[in-house]
This record gives sequence, structure tokens and C-alpha cells, in this order.
Amino acid sequence: MQAQLFHAIRDKVVHNLWPTGGKLPSTRQLAQELRVSRNTVIAAYEQLVAEGYIESRPGAGFYVAVELPEFFLPAQRAPESVTPIDPALGVNRPFAPGVPDLAQFPLAKWQRLLQRHASRTTILGNHIIQGRLELRTALADYLASSRSVHCDAGRIIITSGAQQALSIAIMATLGAADTLLMEQPGYSQMRKINTLLGIHQQPVAVVEKTGLDVSAVLKSDARALYITPSNQYPMGTTLNTAQRLSLIEWAASRQSWIIEDDYDSEFQFAHRPFTSLQGLAGQMGMDERVLYVGSFSKVMFNGLRLGYLVVPDCLVERCLMIKDALSGDSPAHTQAALADFIVEGDLLRHIRKMRRLYKSKHAAMCEAIACYFADKVEIISQAAGLHITLKWQQGIDEVSWAQRAEQKGIIVRPLAFYEPATAPFRGWHGVVLGFGNVALEDIAPKIRILAELFHD
Repeated sequence: MQAQLFHAIRDKVVHNLWPTGGKLPSTRQLAQELRVSRNTVIAAYEQLVAEGYIESRPGAGFYVAVELPEFFLPAQRAPESVTPIDPALGVNRPFAPGVPDLAQFPLAKWQRLLQRHASRTTILGNHIIQGRLELRTALADYLASSRSVHCDAGRIIITSGAQQALSIAIMATLGAADTLLMEQPGYSQMRKINTLLGIHQQPVAVVEKTGLDVSAVLKSDARALYITPSNQYPMGTTLNTAQRLSLIEWAASRQSWIIEDDYDSEFQFAHRPFTSLQGLAGQMGMDERVLYVGSFSKVMFNGLRLGYLVVPDCLVERCLMIKDALSGDSPAHTQAALADFIVEGDLLRHIRKMRRLYKSKHAAMCEAIACYFADKVEIISQAAGLHITLKWQQGIDEVSWAQRAEQKGIIVRPLAFYEPATAPFRGWHGVVLGFGNVALEDIAPKIRILAELFHD
């Protein structure tokens, strides 16, 4: 609907059906008239502003731009019978895990920051592999204050998303004959990296509510451990301080590595987040065995594709050599804009706003699930992050439910998606529902649809 609204308004603007400088309806008014979510209208308006078709005037509303983008040629319009389809809309549908509320991102502000650096000729050439210093410095300050990460700009490497950061971490610490301990169920993208690189993966069970089997790790002599300690993905458990200390001491005594993926630690709703495992290790003077991975996909938007890797001093050069071979430097304009976004306080303001919104969405999810499912399913994930994990014993199997939901335009991710194909059936069914990119008012109706499919 957002794409359709964007194209409909753009069509009227470029064909002069709305006068230059003319005022558009308010987002609330248009949402009521079209009977769609206000977030849908806001997102369409923000995209129109970003592409130069309309202007946002603070306190006054939205107006048709005085000068339209030069690259738009009405003669290139598709026939009326052809509806533009964006494949990305499919993977970002309701309840898709890992997608934040894209309509809430301050797109106009971000666009201004990008434009601020677009005309800088000094930024057009090659750049250092490690990433722009101003971004690494801003990131070091942010991580120290928000996650107690022990680092400086010299130990941070800017990457093309968390996926590249994880790849570099694996290649810098393990060889083909080494063993990596992996959470099961766990992050499927990490499993793909290991398979591609020929890394031997040894599963460590993650039990609902109690979390990772730490005792199994302490008995292992594996070369490294990959872990999501703040909000385990996908089970939604967390490791307490005592468990984190045990893992740090294990890594130090065995001379093993810990790769900490701290993917959405900013969003804890029930209590203050635990100090990052890397930060805790730094307080003990033992952070030389921990690599810390993060990205801006959850706190900003997925398409940004900027991540970071915090490594011990002894691994900086090796990681830079690997990144140089994989991709070279990272886009400079985006880095410069992101540095300003952090330094000028916009990132923290956005995170605070989104934390309140996601807390409301999580509560709405729990309330709707209790209403429409009663005691048929159980929420086993903690009140954190952007997803809820459900468990049930009898009834429809998780894969069939996901297939039925897809026919209704809703994404339900079976728990089997996060397990290797050879994993034995765990004895119960489970799914992951992401609530980040679902409008608050749409949660209950969508859950009701899922419940009907579940009970049918």
C-alpha cells in the first residue's frame, strides 16, 4: 500500500494535477480518507520528500515541490495496466523478523545529512580500509556509553553490514580444521558463512527460557564460540553476568575466541540491558579473546548496510587484510552522514523513541496472542528486541502454518529455519514473529488472522 500510495501521489505531481507549491492533505486526514494506517501515509510522504517530489515544512505540513527532479520524464511512464512491483515489499511484510519500523525513521533528516556531504570533492576518492576516523571515533563513544564496550577508534573496523563483520571475524580466528561452537537454534546467516568457509560447527543447545547450555561450552576445547548473549536469536533468552564471566574465563584459559553478536541490545523492555560480554571482559583485562559485532540495521534501517567489528589489538592488521581482500573500503558518504547522525544526537533520540514504540508493540503482541490463542501457544522469548518466539505441542506443524500465513501476505518464520537440516525434531513446534515493521494498530488484526489459520 505504501508503494501504491507513493506512485499515485507522484503521478499527480509530475502531471500537474496538483499545483506547484500546493499543500497536500495532512497524514492523519489522508489516512482516514483512504482507510489505511497513518504510518503508511507517513512513509509514502517521507519517500516523496527524499526523492524531491514534495517538501516538508516544519509546522506547516507537506507541499508539492517548486522544482521537480530533473531525471523524471513523464514519457517513460509504464502503461496504466502495469503495476510497479518492488520485490523488497515481500521480504518486509508483516511479522518478518529483523525488520525495524521503517516508517518511523527520520528520513528527511538523514537525507539532509547525505546531501551535506554529497558535494565534498575530498570524499570522492579512495579511503582507508578501516573506515572513516570520525565515524569510528563517534562509534567508540557511543558503544562505551550504551554497551560498556572497551575499545577506541583504532580497534573498530567499519564493514558492509554485520554479515561482513562476522565473515571477517571467522576468517581471522579459525581455520578449516578448527571447531566453532554454534547456538542451536541459532542465526542461520552465520551458519551459511561457516559452511562456505568449511568451518566445522558443533551445536550447543539453547533451551527455552534458561538459554545457552554454558556447561557444555566449559567442557569444550573448541577454537571459538559464536554467541548472541543479550537477546539470543531466535529463542529470545539472555545470559546473566555469572554466565558471561564463566565464558570469558573459559576463553582465556583455553586460548579460544568469543565472537559476540550484539545485534539488538538497545531494545530491552523488562530491565536494563546487561553489560556487553566484551565490556565485562574489558573490566577484567581479558578482552583480548573477544570480538564484538554490531550493525545499524535494527536501530536505523536494513538498507543502510553498515556494520562494525571491534577486535583486540593483535587482530586489527589481520582483519584489515581480510577486508581489503573481500571488498576494499566502505562507502564514504554514508559513513560521513552516519558520523554526523551519531554526534548530533539523532541516533540516541531515534533509539529512545523506538524503544518506547517497540515496548508498546511487544505488549500489543502479547495481549493479542493471549486473546486469540488462549493457552494453545506459549511465548518463550524475553521482553526485548524486535521478535517474539512461540512454542506449542499439539496442532498444526510450524512449516504448514508458515505456508498458510504466506498466502495471506504474512511472514511466519518456522524455528526449523534456524536449525541445520540434520537437526533432530525437538519434540515441539515453534515460530518467530517479528513485530518491528508492523503498525501498532495492525498487530491485533494480523494476529487474529494467524490464529484463524492456526485453529483451522
